[in-house]
Amino acid sequence: FFFRWRDHVDQQIGQLPDSSDRMMKRAACVLMAFLANSANAFTAPSPLLSSSQAGRSRRTELYHHAEGDISPRNVLLIGGTRFSGLYVWQELVKRGHKVTLFNRGKTALKQIPGETDEEFEHRKSSTTFVTGDRQDPESLAQLKDMDFNVVYDMNGRERSDTQPLADMFKGKLEHFVYMSSAGVYLKSDSMPHREGDATDPKCRHKGKLDTEQYLVESGVPFTSFRPTYICGPLNYNPVEEMFFERIDAGRPVCVPGHGEHLTGLGHVKDLAVAFVNVIGKDHVKGRYYNMQCPKAVSFDGAVRLAAEAAGKDPKSVEIVHYNPKDYDFGKKKAFPFRPQHFFASVEDAQRDLNWTPKYTNKDIFEDFYKNDFLAKKAAGGLKGDFGADDMVLAKLK
Repeated sequence: FFFRWRDHVDQQIGQLPDSSDRMMKRAACVLMAFLANSANAFTAPSPLLSSSQAGRSRRTELYHHAEGDISPRNVLLIGGTRFSGLYVWQELVKRGHKVTLFNRGKTALKQIPGETDEEFEHRKSSTTFVTGDRQDPESLAQLKDMDFNVVYDMNGRERSDTQPLADMFKGKLEHFVYMSSAGVYLKSDSMPHREGDATDPKCRHKGKLDTEQYLVESGVPFTSFRPTYICGPLNYNPVEEMFFERIDAGRPVCVPGHGEHLTGLGHVKDLAVAFVNVIGKDHVKGRYYNMQCPKAVSFDGAVRLAAEAAGKDPKSVEIVHYNPKDYDFGKKKAFPFRPQHFFASVEDAQRDLNWTPKYTNKDIFEDFYKNDFLAKKAAGGLKGDFGADDMVLAKLK
């Protein structure tokens, strides 16, 4: 009971700047709930739930991770052709949901590595496609008379991206699922990041933070996901590729700092499963969920895992540490991770979404190497841009 109520309190007072205040209010809330001694005292419903939903039995709340109503839904997926949205689309179709894809139609439909030709054709043929730009009111108006139970917003970056869409379906939707980022958290000396932690209004993901606040204020029945670094085949963000390109070329891997910073990686397939698991679960509405592999990995550890995945002896790969403050890389991206500890707890997601990530950090690198890097290398698709590395190595000579 304590942990259930603690999580609810964290969601409500997590923005308070003083940690002692948060602890005192949390303790007070728990004590009040205990003294109340009622069947609903430890039921922590989202403020977005109706009174009938809030009055569910304590038994239902305690076993909330059991499957809810998972009958097929009419789903609107915004995006769906690049990376994360592509895998969510695949997962939705696998489970029998009727998907409508809305995007600009500029990205060719991709077959996901491991997906059979038959599965790919089924995914396309069972989907309704609507072409338009979400920032164009006339394009968006194509959707207003369509009937959807669930909307997935995979690529909204600013409040202005998401608000017109959410307003259009306000009062009509069962669920609005939003792709946010763990980058909204305020840098902390206490890790991992948890869903109730303070957020940073000046972070580069401020637009996503503003969007989350709008969703709260609007009363839309939403769930927001905050992934750390999403990995997997077809990743357009060169996370895994950065390591493999250097290891494959026999070059040193330049790592900022001391190499022991811990970071969170998560496989896109695990993320897709979690996203689709929200369907039929009322208790996840109005909540945020971190997404990553349950274990963090150090920067140097990531180098060694990549070396193993590439069939190399990790000891044979040279790691060069440097102080990023000593260099001006301009627009070059010298390293795929921010030079700090950056990882999050996924306990809430595992519990509430009946979700168990299948991919370990080792699996993440192995999957990308086999199902992305080798094919990209064979097709001549590697960039081979080692300019930032050369700057580091030249200065350290």
